[in-house]
Amino acid sequence: MSENNVSGFMRSFRKLAVDTLSIREGSDPTATIEGIKKDMTFKGPGAWILIFSILIASIGLNANSTAVIIGAMLISPLMGPIIAVGTAIGINDLEMMRRAFKNLMIAVVISLITSTIYFSITPLNVEQSELLARTKPTILDVFVAILGGFSGIIAGSRREKSNVIPGVAIATALMPPLCTAGFGLANGMYNYFFGAFYLFFINSVFITLSTYIVVKYLRFPMKSFIDRRKYRRYQFFFGVFIAVVIMPSAVIFYQMIQETRFKIASERFITENTKFKGSELITQKVVYTDSISTIDLYYMGNRISDDMELFLNDKTRSYGLAAKDDDFFPLTKKTIIKIHQQEGAEFGEGEATKMMEAYTKDLHIQLLKDVYTKNEELIEDKDAKIKLLEKKIYDMSKVKIDTFPVHQLSREIRLQFPDVEKYAVSRVQVQTWEGDSLMVNNLPVLLVDLGKKSHKKEKEYIDQLQTWIRVRLNNKAIKVMKL
Repeated sequence: MSENNVSGFMRSFRKLAVDTLSIREGSDPTATIEGIKKDMTFKGPGAWILIFSILIASIGLNANSTAVIIGAMLISPLMGPIIAVGTAIGINDLEMMRRAFKNLMIAVVISLITSTIYFSITPLNVEQSELLARTKPTILDVFVAILGGFSGIIAGSRREKSNVIPGVAIATALMPPLCTAGFGLANGMYNYFFGAFYLFFINSVFITLSTYIVVKYLRFPMKSFIDRRKYRRYQFFFGVFIAVVIMPSAVIFYQMIQETRFKIASERFITENTKFKGSELITQKVVYTDSISTIDLYYMGNRISDDMELFLNDKTRSYGLAAKDDDFFPLTKKTIIKIHQQEGAEFGEGEATKMMEAYTKDLHIQLLKDVYTKNEELIEDKDAKIKLLEKKIYDMSKVKIDTFPVHQLSREIRLQFPDVEKYAVSRVQVQTWEGDSLMVNNLPVLLVDLGKKSHKKEKEYIDQLQTWIRVRLNNKAIKVMKL
């Protein structure tokens, strides 16, 4: 391929890349700024929408429902003032920045008050997984906030609007952290409050940063100008602020990576080194810290010697569970292996049972919870069927005596069946087997006295009376019997 052809191909590829990736074409800075100004206020309907979305998100966290939480984030108006702050900084509009920051503070206060009140009165105060996920932000949340901010402002700057903003609200998850912070305040768990509020703060700061970068790149019209020396000073302080904000999340992320690596190494250590003849490992407990970690092993069976425990502790170095001299970033400085078992060479059945109860109580409880959870729907279905059968039996067989229209029946029986001198209503218990179950039903019975009159067709007479009374009372279970 000649040099001219290569040069032409590169120019064509560069033009295609620019046309494909350009975000300046189709942007409308003036209309975008006006739209952002309208979306940043919280008055009247906006405030109530925020309150309702906070309540929905709190219920979702309470019920551990991802779908409900996503629904709350879709209707949340929190993105408006955050993007407005970034835009105001980008165009140097101090008045807009003051208004946006004021509205953001109002939104935060409303959100915290609403969620705190909800979690103070709700009877469900269990920390579900959806709630716990918002208490330890990492640098990954920073990346999500930056990318979400880029998406939001680029979509908002188009002449033709799209549905990207709701997606950004879901991805950056502004609402659930504030609800989790309210949970922390309501229950006095201030570590939850600070962790969740820090996550919201990270999201807000880095969405603002992304907005600022895009506004500068798209060359939005400046409201006022500042000299270069002041601008560089502002940039320096802003950079320091961003570094201070991001550092705790980076530390948390590093600790999370170290803890994950430690747990993987400890699982491998336990799998490869804790099998002993005549002894059975019942359960283990792994506790991680960056200084001294512990692995507690609970056994039943033959006694494991102290020398073997020392051997296991010495072996932790080869699995990275203890720091070596050349380790710059060790998983943990030291890991202590502790073997727990009852004294004596072997255990009888009763002793083994006591040991298992002592060391695996939590495990048993969890297993029972899992069994109950898995069979809950089946139990509810059976209960519903039992209630339905009971209702059918009641409808077919159970007629209260005091509901019989005694006086009216007396006149009608005397007119329809003149040979009946007396009658009475009673209940008779009838026991029947249905499969392996014994069913006991209270059937209503009409007892009749035909007096001294004899009937050749007495049975037919009583059958006619039974047919009539069943139609009359709309109850097919009534029996007619002779006294």
